Amino acid sequence: METKDAETILSTLIADAKAVGGEAVDAVLYHSVSHGVSWRMGNLEDVERSESADLGLRVMVGKRQASVSTTDHSRASLKELAERCADMAKAAPEDPYCGLAPKERLASAPFKSLDLGDYAEPTTEALKARAADCEAAALGVEGVINSSGAGASYAEGQKWFATSDGFFGQSGGSNHSVSVSVLAQDENGMERDYDYDSKTHIDDLKAAAAIGENAGKRTVRRLSPKKMKSRAAPVMFDNRLSASLLGSLSGAANGAAIARGVSFLKDKLGQKIFADGINVIDDPHIARGQGSRPFDGEGVVNEPIRLINDGALTTWLLNSSQARQLGLETNARATRGAGGAPGSGSTNLYLERGNASPEDLMADAKEGLLVTDMFGPQVNPNTGDYSVGCAGFWFENGEIAYPVSEITIAGNILEMFAGLVPANDLEFRGSTNAPSLLIPSMTIAGD
Repeated sequence: METKDAETILSTLIADAKAVGGEAVDAVLYHSVSHGVSWRMGNLEDVERSESADLGLRVMVGKRQASVSTTDHSRASLKELAERCADMAKAAPEDPYCGLAPKERLASAPFKSLDLGDYAEPTTEALKARAADCEAAALGVEGVINSSGAGASYAEGQKWFATSDGFFGQSGGSNHSVSVSVLAQDENGMERDYDYDSKTHIDDLKAAAAIGENAGKRTVRRLSPKKMKSRAAPVMFDNRLSASLLGSLSGAANGAAIARGVSFLKDKLGQKIFADGINVIDDPHIARGQGSRPFDGEGVVNEPIRLINDGALTTWLLNSSQARQLGLETNARATRGAGGAPGSGSTNLYLERGNASPEDLMADAKEGLLVTDMFGPQVNPNTGDYSVGCAGFWFENGEIAYPVSEITIAGNILEMFAGLVPANDLEFRGSTNAPSLLIPSMTIAGD
Protein backbone atom coordinates (compact mmCIF):
# COMPACT_ATOMS: atom_id res chain seq x y z
CA MET A 1 0.00 0.00 0.00
CA GLU A 2 1.27 3.48 -0.87
CA THR A 3 1.55 6.15 1.83
CA LYS A 4 -0.73 8.51 -0.07
CA ASP A 5 -3.44 5.82 -0.17
CA ALA A 6 -3.06 5.15 3.56
CA GLU A 7 -3.27 8.86 4.33
CA THR A 8 -6.48 9.16 2.29
CA ILE A 9 -8.07 6.22 4.14
CA LEU A 10 -7.13 7.57 7.58
CA SER A 11 -8.10 11.18 6.90
CA THR A 12 -11.45 10.08 5.48
CA LEU A 13 -12.15 7.85 8.45
CA ILE A 14 -11.28 10.60 10.94
CA ALA A 15 -13.50 13.09 9.09
CA ASP A 16 -16.37 10.59 9.11
CA ALA A 17 -15.97 10.05 12.86
CA LYS A 18 -15.96 13.78 13.60
CA ALA A 19 -19.05 14.25 11.44
CA VAL A 20 -21.03 11.88 13.70
CA GLY A 21 -19.99 13.41 17.01
CA GLY A 22 -16.40 12.36 17.62
CA GLU A 23 -14.60 15.15 19.49
CA ALA A 24 -11.13 13.60 19.35
CA VAL A 25 -10.18 10.79 16.97
CA ASP A 26 -7.18 8.76 15.99
CA ALA A 27 -6.75 5.94 13.49
CA VAL A 28 -4.04 3.45 12.59
CA LEU A 29 -3.48 1.29 9.53
CA TYR A 30 -1.12 -1.69 9.43
CA HIS A 31 -0.03 -3.51 6.29
CA SER A 32 2.03 -6.66 6.94
CA VAL A 33 3.55 -9.51 4.97
CA SER A 34 4.93 -12.77 6.37
CA HIS A 35 6.58 -15.60 4.47
CA GLY A 36 8.13 -18.68 6.04
CA VAL A 37 9.06 -22.33 5.58
CA SER A 38 9.38 -25.28 7.95
CA TRP A 39 11.97 -27.96 7.17
CA ARG A 40 12.62 -31.26 8.93
CA MET A 41 15.01 -34.17 8.25
CA GLY A 42 15.83 -32.96 4.78
CA ASN A 43 12.25 -32.41 3.68
CA LEU A 44 9.99 -29.41 3.30
CA GLU A 45 7.14 -29.59 5.81
CA ASP A 46 5.27 -26.33 5.30
CA VAL A 47 5.22 -23.07 3.36
CA GLU A 48 3.17 -20.11 4.51
CA ARG A 49 2.70 -16.63 3.17
CA SER A 50 0.14 -14.09 4.32
CA GLU A 51 -0.70 -10.43 3.89
CA SER A 52 -3.01 -8.32 6.02
CA ALA A 53 -4.18 -4.73 6.22
CA ASP A 54 -5.73 -4.00 9.61
CA LEU A 55 -7.42 -0.69 10.32
CA GLY A 56 -8.18 0.61 13.81
CA LEU A 57 -10.27 3.62 14.88
CA ARG A 58 -10.58 5.26 18.31
CA VAL A 59 -13.27 7.88 18.95
CA MET A 60 -13.58 10.04 22.06
CA VAL A 61 -16.70 11.93 23.09
CA GLY A 62 -15.97 13.95 26.18
CA LYS A 63 -14.26 11.53 28.58
CA ARG A 64 -15.75 8.46 26.94
CA GLN A 65 -13.98 6.41 24.29
CA ALA A 66 -14.40 3.34 22.12
CA SER A 67 -12.29 1.49 19.60
CA VAL A 68 -13.16 -0.71 16.61
CA SER A 69 -11.14 -2.42 13.88
CA THR A 70 -11.71 -3.81 10.41
CA THR A 71 -9.95 -5.16 7.33
CA ASP A 72 -12.56 -3.68 4.94
CA HIS A 73 -11.38 -0.34 3.57
CA SER A 74 -14.30 0.37 1.25
CA ARG A 75 -15.97 3.76 1.47
CA ALA A 76 -19.25 2.34 2.76
CA SER A 77 -17.44 0.29 5.40
CA LEU A 78 -15.48 3.31 6.65
CA LYS A 79 -18.65 5.36 7.13
CA GLU A 80 -20.33 2.51 8.99
CA LEU A 81 -17.23 1.96 11.12
CA ALA A 82 -17.12 5.63 12.14
CA GLU A 83 -20.82 5.68 13.04
CA ARG A 84 -20.58 2.47 15.06
CA CYS A 85 -17.49 3.62 16.95
CA ALA A 86 -19.02 7.01 17.76
CA ASP A 87 -22.21 5.36 19.04
CA MET A 88 -20.14 3.03 21.21
CA ALA A 89 -18.14 5.94 22.61
CA LYS A 90 -21.30 7.83 23.58
CA ALA A 91 -22.49 4.77 25.51
CA ALA A 92 -19.14 3.91 27.13
CA PRO A 93 -18.35 4.62 30.80
CA GLU A 94 -16.32 7.73 31.53
CA ASP A 95 -12.55 7.48 31.65
CA PRO A 96 -11.16 10.68 33.21
CA TYR A 97 -7.70 10.02 31.77
CA CYS A 98 -8.52 9.26 28.14
CA GLY A 99 -7.63 11.62 25.32
CA LEU A 100 -5.15 12.25 22.56
CA ALA A 101 -1.53 12.99 23.37
CA PRO A 102 -0.72 16.66 24.07
CA LYS A 103 -0.62 18.42 20.70
CA GLU A 104 2.61 20.25 21.54
CA ARG A 105 4.37 16.91 22.10
CA LEU A 106 3.56 15.47 18.66
CA ALA A 107 6.40 14.66 16.29
CA SER A 108 6.62 16.41 12.95
CA ALA A 109 8.11 15.41 9.62
CA PRO A 110 10.74 14.78 8.48
CA PHE A 111 11.09 11.84 10.87
CA LYS A 112 14.47 10.35 11.72
CA SER A 113 15.61 7.67 9.26
CA LEU A 114 16.40 4.51 11.24
CA ASP A 115 17.08 2.04 8.38
CA LEU A 116 14.63 -0.50 9.79
CA GLY A 117 14.37 -2.82 6.82
CA ASP A 118 15.83 -3.92 3.53
CA TYR A 119 12.37 -5.06 2.31
CA ALA A 120 14.13 -7.82 0.38
CA GLU A 121 11.53 -10.58 0.51
CA PRO A 122 13.27 -13.85 -0.35
CA THR A 123 11.78 -16.43 -2.65
CA THR A 124 10.40 -19.64 -1.20
CA GLU A 125 13.41 -21.43 -2.72
CA ALA A 126 15.80 -19.11 -0.87
CA LEU A 127 13.99 -19.70 2.42
CA LYS A 128 14.08 -23.47 1.83
CA ALA A 129 17.83 -23.27 1.18
CA ARG A 130 18.44 -21.35 4.43
CA ALA A 131 16.40 -23.80 6.51
CA ALA A 132 18.01 -26.80 4.81
CA ASP A 133 21.55 -25.47 5.33
CA CYS A 134 20.80 -24.73 8.96
CA GLU A 135 19.42 -28.21 9.69
CA ALA A 136 22.11 -30.01 7.71
CA ALA A 137 24.86 -28.27 9.67
CA ALA A 138 23.20 -29.19 12.95
CA LEU A 139 22.72 -32.83 11.92
CA GLY A 140 26.36 -32.92 10.83
CA VAL A 141 27.57 -32.49 14.42
CA GLU A 142 28.66 -35.82 15.85
CA GLY A 143 26.13 -37.05 18.39
CA VAL A 144 23.11 -35.31 16.87
CA ILE A 145 20.61 -37.95 15.78
CA ASN A 146 17.33 -36.18 15.01
CA SER A 147 15.75 -32.83 14.30
CA SER A 148 12.70 -31.09 15.70
CA GLY A 149 12.81 -28.91 12.62
CA ALA A 150 14.38 -25.82 11.13
CA GLY A 151 12.68 -22.69 9.92
CA ALA A 152 13.44 -19.62 7.85
CA SER A 153 11.13 -16.65 7.61
CA TYR A 154 10.71 -13.10 6.43
CA ALA A 155 8.29 -10.43 7.58
CA GLU A 156 7.70 -6.79 6.82
CA GLY A 157 5.23 -4.25 8.00
CA GLN A 158 4.19 -0.65 7.51
CA LYS A 159 2.21 1.45 9.97
CA TRP A 160 0.43 4.73 9.28
CA PHE A 161 -1.03 6.72 12.17
CA ALA A 162 -3.16 9.87 12.13
CA THR A 163 -5.04 12.01 14.66
CA SER A 164 -7.71 14.68 14.51
CA ASP A 165 -5.07 17.08 15.87
CA GLY A 166 -3.34 16.94 12.49
CA PHE A 167 -0.64 14.33 13.06
CA PHE A 168 0.21 11.89 10.28
CA GLY A 169 3.24 9.63 10.30
CA GLN A 170 4.53 6.43 8.76
CA SER A 171 6.95 3.83 10.13
CA GLY A 172 7.84 0.23 9.42
CA GLY A 173 10.52 -2.37 8.95
CA SER A 174 11.43 -5.88 7.93
CA ASN A 175 12.81 -8.97 9.63
CA HIS A 176 14.73 -12.07 8.56
CA SER A 177 15.12 -15.09 10.85
CA VAL A 178 16.53 -18.62 10.88
CA SER A 179 16.23 -21.23 13.64
CA VAL A 180 16.71 -24.93 14.32
CA SER A 181 16.15 -27.38 17.19
CA VAL A 182 17.83 -30.82 17.27
CA LEU A 183 18.28 -33.85 19.50
CA ALA A 184 21.47 -35.63 20.48
CA GLN A 185 21.86 -39.04 22.09
CA ASP A 186 24.43 -41.05 24.02
CA GLU A 187 24.26 -44.13 26.24
CA ASN A 188 22.50 -42.11 28.97
CA GLY A 189 19.66 -40.72 26.89
CA MET A 190 18.65 -37.84 24.65
CA GLU A 191 18.84 -34.04 25.00
CA ARG A 192 17.48 -31.17 22.94
CA ASP A 193 18.74 -27.65 22.25
CA TYR A 194 18.43 -24.95 19.61
CA ASP A 195 19.87 -21.79 18.12
CA TYR A 196 18.46 -18.91 16.09
CA ASP A 197 19.13 -15.45 14.76
CA SER A 198 16.87 -12.56 13.77
CA LYS A 199 17.80 -9.30 12.06
CA THR A 200 16.13 -6.45 10.17
CA HIS A 201 18.55 -6.81 7.22
CA ILE A 202 19.64 -10.01 5.56
CA ASP A 203 23.27 -8.89 5.45
CA ASP A 204 23.32 -8.77 9.28
CA LEU A 205 21.89 -12.27 9.71
CA LYS A 206 24.30 -14.99 10.82
CA ALA A 207 24.98 -17.68 8.23
CA ALA A 208 22.38 -20.44 8.40
CA ALA A 209 25.06 -23.14 8.62
CA ALA A 210 26.74 -21.36 11.54
CA ILE A 211 23.43 -21.22 13.41
CA GLY A 212 22.90 -24.94 12.77
CA GLU A 213 26.39 -25.94 13.81
CA ASN A 214 26.09 -24.00 17.04
CA ALA A 215 22.72 -25.62 17.77
CA GLY A 216 24.25 -29.06 17.29
CA LYS A 217 27.23 -28.33 19.50
CA ARG A 218 25.03 -26.88 22.24
CA THR A 219 22.87 -29.99 22.16
CA VAL A 220 25.77 -32.45 22.37
CA ARG A 221 27.23 -30.53 25.33
CA ARG A 222 24.05 -31.26 27.28
CA LEU A 223 24.34 -35.05 27.03
CA SER A 224 24.56 -37.17 30.21
CA PRO A 225 23.28 -34.49 32.60
CA LYS A 226 23.54 -35.04 36.33
CA LYS A 227 21.04 -34.20 39.01
CA MET A 228 21.96 -31.77 41.75
CA LYS A 229 21.38 -31.66 45.43
CA SER A 230 19.37 -28.67 46.58
CA ARG A 231 21.54 -25.77 47.70
CA ALA A 232 22.14 -22.03 47.48
CA ALA A 233 24.79 -21.02 44.95
CA PRO A 234 25.73 -18.39 42.37
CA VAL A 235 23.74 -18.54 39.13
CA MET A 236 24.86 -17.26 35.72
CA PHE A 237 22.16 -16.58 33.12
CA ASP A 238 23.49 -17.15 29.60
CA ASN A 239 23.02 -14.10 27.35
CA ARG A 240 20.47 -16.05 25.30
CA LEU A 241 18.21 -16.07 28.40
CA SER A 242 19.18 -13.01 30.42
CA ALA A 243 16.82 -10.74 28.47
CA SER A 244 13.95 -12.45 30.31
CA LEU A 245 15.08 -10.68 33.50
CA LEU A 246 14.88 -7.34 31.67
CA GLY A 247 11.42 -8.37 30.50
CA SER A 248 10.37 -8.67 34.14
CA LEU A 249 11.81 -5.20 34.78
CA SER A 250 9.96 -3.58 31.86
CA GLY A 251 6.72 -5.31 32.80
CA ALA A 252 6.95 -4.06 36.36
CA ALA A 253 7.84 -0.53 35.16
CA ASN A 254 4.92 -0.42 32.73
CA GLY A 255 2.64 2.52 33.42
CA ALA A 256 -0.47 0.33 33.37
CA ALA A 257 0.88 -1.89 36.16
CA ILE A 258 1.95 1.13 38.19
CA ALA A 259 -1.41 2.87 37.75
CA ARG A 260 -3.21 -0.27 38.93
CA GLY A 261 -0.79 -0.71 41.84
CA VAL A 262 0.11 -4.25 40.83
CA SER A 263 3.89 -3.99 40.49
CA PHE A 264 6.79 -4.83 42.77
CA LEU A 265 8.31 -1.51 41.61
CA LYS A 266 5.34 0.69 42.53
CA ASP A 267 7.14 2.30 45.51
CA LYS A 268 10.66 2.21 44.04
CA LEU A 269 10.80 5.30 41.80
CA GLY A 270 14.07 7.13 42.40
CA GLN A 271 15.49 4.31 44.51
CA LYS A 272 18.51 2.11 43.88
CA ILE A 273 17.38 -1.31 42.72
CA PHE A 274 20.61 -2.32 40.96
CA ALA A 275 24.23 -1.87 41.99
CA ASP A 276 26.16 1.34 41.29
CA GLY A 277 27.21 1.61 37.65
CA ILE A 278 24.36 -0.47 36.24
CA ASN A 279 22.45 1.24 33.42
CA VAL A 280 19.38 -0.03 31.56
CA ILE A 281 18.63 2.01 28.45
CA ASP A 282 15.56 2.14 26.24
CA ASP A 283 16.50 3.62 22.88
CA PRO A 284 13.91 3.92 20.09
CA HIS A 285 16.47 5.36 17.67
CA ILE A 286 18.97 2.51 17.25
CA ALA A 287 19.64 2.11 13.54
CA ARG A 288 18.34 -1.28 12.38
CA GLY A 289 16.97 -1.92 15.87
CA GLN A 290 14.10 -4.39 16.06
CA GLY A 291 12.16 -2.16 18.46
CA SER A 292 13.08 1.16 16.85
CA ARG A 293 10.46 3.68 15.76
CA PRO A 294 10.59 7.39 14.85
CA PHE A 295 7.62 8.32 17.09
CA ASP A 296 5.57 6.49 19.69
CA GLY A 297 2.15 4.88 19.31
CA GLU A 298 0.38 8.22 19.90
CA GLY A 299 2.61 10.21 17.54
CA VAL A 300 4.69 11.73 20.35
CA VAL A 301 8.35 12.67 19.85
CA ASN A 302 10.43 9.89 21.43
CA GLU A 303 13.97 9.95 22.78
CA PRO A 304 16.27 7.45 24.51
CA ILE A 305 15.75 7.16 28.26
CA ARG A 306 17.70 5.52 31.06
CA LEU A 307 15.16 3.37 32.82
CA ILE A 308 17.93 2.51 35.28
CA ASN A 309 20.65 5.12 35.77
CA ASP A 310 23.64 4.22 37.95
CA GLY A 311 21.47 1.57 39.59
CA ALA A 312 18.44 3.80 40.29
CA LEU A 313 14.95 3.51 38.79
CA THR A 314 14.29 6.82 37.05
CA THR A 315 10.88 6.55 35.38
CA TRP A 316 7.99 4.36 34.24
CA LEU A 317 7.15 3.39 30.66
CA LEU A 318 4.24 5.76 30.04
CA ASN A 319 1.65 6.70 27.48
CA SER A 320 -0.45 9.86 27.79
CA SER A 321 -3.37 8.30 29.66
CA GLN A 322 -1.14 6.57 32.21
CA ALA A 323 0.85 9.76 32.69
CA ARG A 324 -2.32 11.74 33.42
CA GLN A 325 -3.44 9.15 35.97
CA LEU A 326 -0.06 9.29 37.72
CA GLY A 327 0.27 13.07 37.56
CA LEU A 328 3.28 12.83 35.22
CA GLU A 329 4.21 13.58 31.61
CA THR A 330 4.30 10.92 28.94
CA ASN A 331 7.79 9.74 28.00
CA ALA A 332 6.61 8.57 24.58
CA ARG A 333 6.43 4.84 25.29
CA ALA A 334 2.89 4.42 23.92
CA THR A 335 2.16 1.33 21.83
CA ARG A 336 -0.78 1.03 19.49
CA GLY A 337 -2.48 -1.89 17.80
CA ALA A 338 -5.50 -1.89 15.55
CA GLY A 339 -7.79 -2.92 18.41
CA GLY A 340 -8.20 -0.97 21.64
CA ALA A 341 -6.71 2.15 23.19
CA PRO A 342 -2.93 2.72 23.34
CA GLY A 343 -0.83 0.61 25.68
CA SER A 344 2.77 1.21 26.67
CA GLY A 345 6.05 -0.64 26.54
CA SER A 346 9.76 -0.51 25.83
CA THR A 347 11.39 -0.07 22.41
CA ASN A 348 15.02 -1.31 22.27
CA LEU A 349 15.66 -2.14 25.92
CA TYR A 350 19.14 -3.28 26.94
CA LEU A 351 21.38 -3.57 29.96
CA GLU A 352 24.83 -2.18 29.27
CA ARG A 353 27.68 -4.63 29.00
CA GLY A 354 30.07 -5.10 31.91
CA ASN A 355 33.86 -5.29 31.89
CA ALA A 356 34.51 -9.00 32.55
CA SER A 357 33.90 -12.01 30.34
CA PRO A 358 31.43 -14.69 31.45
CA GLU A 359 34.41 -16.97 32.06
CA ASP A 360 36.03 -14.40 34.33
CA LEU A 361 32.81 -13.95 36.30
CA MET A 362 32.51 -17.71 36.76
CA ALA A 363 36.14 -17.83 37.87
CA ASP A 364 35.43 -15.13 40.48
CA ALA A 365 32.35 -17.06 41.66
CA LYS A 366 34.42 -20.30 41.77
CA GLU A 367 31.39 -22.60 41.59
CA GLY A 368 27.76 -22.30 40.60
CA LEU A 369 25.13 -22.92 37.95
CA LEU A 370 25.27 -21.70 34.34
CA VAL A 371 21.67 -21.61 33.07
CA THR A 372 21.36 -22.22 29.33
CA ASP A 373 17.71 -23.28 29.03
CA MET A 374 14.56 -22.28 30.93
CA PHE A 375 10.97 -23.50 31.06
CA GLY A 376 8.18 -21.08 31.99
CA PRO A 377 9.61 -18.47 34.37
CA GLN A 378 7.12 -17.24 36.96
CA VAL A 379 7.30 -13.80 38.60
CA ASN A 380 4.79 -12.65 41.21
CA PRO A 381 3.92 -9.13 39.95
CA ASN A 382 3.29 -7.80 43.46
CA THR A 383 6.21 -9.29 45.41
CA GLY A 384 8.80 -10.10 42.75
CA ASP A 385 9.13 -13.71 43.90
CA TYR A 386 10.76 -15.60 41.03
CA SER A 387 11.08 -19.25 40.04
CA VAL A 388 11.85 -21.15 36.86
CA GLY A 389 12.60 -24.69 35.73
CA CYS A 390 15.92 -24.86 33.97
CA ALA A 391 18.88 -26.83 32.67
CA GLY A 392 22.50 -25.92 32.14
CA PHE A 393 25.94 -26.67 33.53
CA TRP A 394 27.52 -26.81 36.96
CA PHE A 395 30.86 -25.02 37.04
CA GLU A 396 33.74 -25.48 39.49
CA ASN A 397 36.91 -23.40 39.78
CA GLY A 398 35.45 -21.26 37.03
CA GLU A 399 35.32 -24.17 34.55
CA ILE A 400 32.34 -26.13 33.20
CA ALA A 401 32.24 -29.40 35.18
CA TYR A 402 29.15 -31.24 33.89
CA PRO A 403 25.65 -30.67 32.48
CA VAL A 404 22.65 -30.61 34.84
CA SER A 405 18.90 -30.83 34.28
CA GLU A 406 15.55 -31.15 36.03
CA ILE A 407 16.23 -28.34 38.47
CA THR A 408 14.39 -25.23 39.61
CA ILE A 409 15.95 -21.96 40.69
CA ALA A 410 14.16 -19.42 42.87
CA GLY A 411 14.70 -16.05 44.48
CA ASN A 412 13.25 -12.57 44.69
CA ILE A 413 13.80 -10.54 41.57
CA LEU A 414 14.52 -7.33 43.49
CA GLU A 415 17.29 -9.16 45.38
CA MET A 416 18.50 -10.59 42.07
CA PHE A 417 18.59 -7.10 40.50
CA ALA A 418 20.43 -5.68 43.51
CA GLY A 419 23.29 -8.14 43.25
CA LEU A 420 23.60 -8.98 39.57
CA VAL A 421 26.88 -8.47 37.71
CA PRO A 422 26.83 -8.10 33.91
CA ALA A 423 29.37 -9.74 31.62
CA ASN A 424 30.80 -8.14 28.48
CA ASP A 425 28.95 -10.33 25.94
CA LEU A 426 25.95 -8.16 25.10
CA GLU A 427 24.45 -9.21 21.76
CA PHE A 428 21.44 -7.64 20.05
CA ARG A 429 19.09 -10.37 18.84
CA GLY A 430 15.69 -8.80 19.46
CA SER A 431 14.13 -5.73 21.05
CA THR A 432 15.17 -6.69 24.63
CA ASN A 433 18.79 -7.69 25.21
CA ALA A 434 21.25 -8.22 28.04
CA PRO A 435 24.69 -9.73 28.47
CA SER A 436 25.21 -12.84 30.57
CA LEU A 437 24.28 -11.99 34.16
CA LEU A 438 25.74 -13.44 37.35
CA ILE A 439 23.47 -13.54 40.40
CA PRO A 440 25.59 -14.04 43.56
CA SER A 441 23.15 -16.45 45.22
CA MET A 442 19.89 -18.20 44.38
CA THR A 443 18.07 -21.22 45.75
CA ILE A 444 18.58 -24.27 43.55
CA ALA A 445 16.08 -27.07 44.01
CA GLY A 446 17.26 -30.48 42.80
CA ASP A 447 17.05 -33.90 44.41
